Amino acid sequence: MIDKNQARELIGRELRTTDGTKIGKVGQVYLDDYHDAPEWVTVKTGLFGSSESFVPLAESTLADDGVVVPYSKDRIKDAPNISEDGHLSEEQERALYEHYGVPYTTEGSTFADTGRGYTGSGHTSESTGTVGRDTSGPNTDDAMTRSEQRLDVGTERVEAGRARLRKWVEEENVQVDVPVTREKAVLVTEPVTDANVGDALDGPELSGEEHEVTLTEERPVVRKETVPVERVRLEKDVETEDRTVEESVAKERIDGDVDTAARHRR
Repeated sequence: MIDKNQARELIGRELRTTDGTKIGKVGQVYLDDYHDAPEWVTVKTGLFGSSESFVPLAESTLADDGVVVPYSKDRIKDAPNISEDGHLSEEQERALYEHYGVPYTTEGSTFADTGRGYTGSGHTSESTGTVGRDTSGPNTDDAMTRSEQRLDVGTERVEAGRARLRKWVEEENVQVDVPVTREKAVLVTEPVTDANVGDALDGPELSGEEHEVTLTEERPVVRKETVPVERVRLEKDVETEDRTVEESVAKERIDGDVDTAARHRR
């Protein structure tokens, strides 16, 4: 962060963005009334430098070739138009902070350094009950709150697919062996005996004669009948498996530069 001792070095330097885009020359430096530290600079923008825009120094760095700020050229050019009367009101500061997306604090206003010494008529807010000061902006208390993100992992039920039952008719050839019978004529001769001599002598002695026998046979007869064989239905079963969820979380870290002589145990 740029401190008060470096404030005069800013005037006349090239202001550029982190991607190397040049914006213009720094015209004035505005100091915070409360911390007395550089908070804003003005830079010539527009055609032939016809307008001057305010740019916050909260996240700026001082380089050999100028001042580097993390804002685009368009955002700087579109900053609220504020007249340079040597002092920024709280309303003007609020409008500028909101434009650059920087949290606004009312711990003090700013005044300008034009290279002829620090001038301005700003007020200074008083601090009560705190040790040290918050160089990042607001003066809160004597401790920092460290926060971190934690994963809150749950489940949600979504449709993963559909199952259907479909019935259709198909034909196949079935072969079944069926035993069938048939009659055939068999010529049987038997000798004349005392038992059948009467039948043998019945009728004329010599004659022509025909005798006929009806033969039968079985043939396969096919009938079809429809019978139920089984019942089929859909049921749902639930299986559980472990899936690994991986996501990045942000954690704040706090470190301090403490002199050895100032260390003590609680």
